[in-house]
Amino acid sequence: MDKTIDNLDEAVSGIPDGAVLMIGGFGGSGAPIELIHALIDRYRATGSPKDLTVVNNNAGTGKIGISAMIDAGMVRKIICSYPRTKDHESFASKYLSGELELELVPQGTLSERIRAAGAGIPAFFTPTSYGTDLAEGKQIQEFDGKPYVMERWLKADFAFVKAELGDPHGNLTYRLAARNFNPIMCMAADTAIAQVSRAVPLGGINPVDVITPGIFVSGIVEVPDPQQEEDLIRAGEVY
Repeated sequence: MDKTIDNLDEAVSGIPDGAVLMIGGFGGSGAPIELIHALIDRYRATGSPKDLTVVNNNAGTGKIGISAMIDAGMVRKIICSYPRTKDHESFASKYLSGELELELVPQGTLSERIRAAGAGIPAFFTPTSYGTDLAEGKQIQEFDGKPYVMERWLKADFAFVKAELGDPHGNLTYRLAARNFNPIMCMAADTAIAQVSRAVPLGGINPVDVITPGIFVSGIVEVPDPQQEEDLIRAGEVY
């Protein structure tokens, strides 16, 4: 039952070519930068994993994190709600050249598609995107006189998330707004790996404080003093 992973290299070692990878975070809040960079290191050393589909709220900023994955050539497709961040050069260049596919999803719909996968709900209806290009080819039904668009659940092979505390059974807590997409991504992925700022022993988390139960987490790796995406971007860091 001990889900503790010794280091970042081991934590990312099981991601295969062609995997669907959810990455938590809303901007830099809750973004598992160290896990992402460890995966890039593995790709540079071995050429794998490649042809990844990445699910995130955005498509990366600056030259770190998801943007660095895109620059490295690891990503085939992005599923996100907000691809045009302040500094989206990495995404834009690959997308405009045809090297990167984009599936654009309204933010609330993205969140609900992920949550639905974790809850075992294969489809749901929403008024969002009705009458736009995003609804093209999708089933439309009317409820109480109003048209709704059917959306499918969004599942993943793996998820990378960032948590505050984690115990050996995989129970997690999050710091303030860093919670965001992380809990539902753990539920929607077959394998969820969490980098935690502090690994605590069993009993170190009050049961009432657990946000993600360990049943949804496959492994935790301790990353004390994790880097913050915005600080790296302001410093002009390139990974």
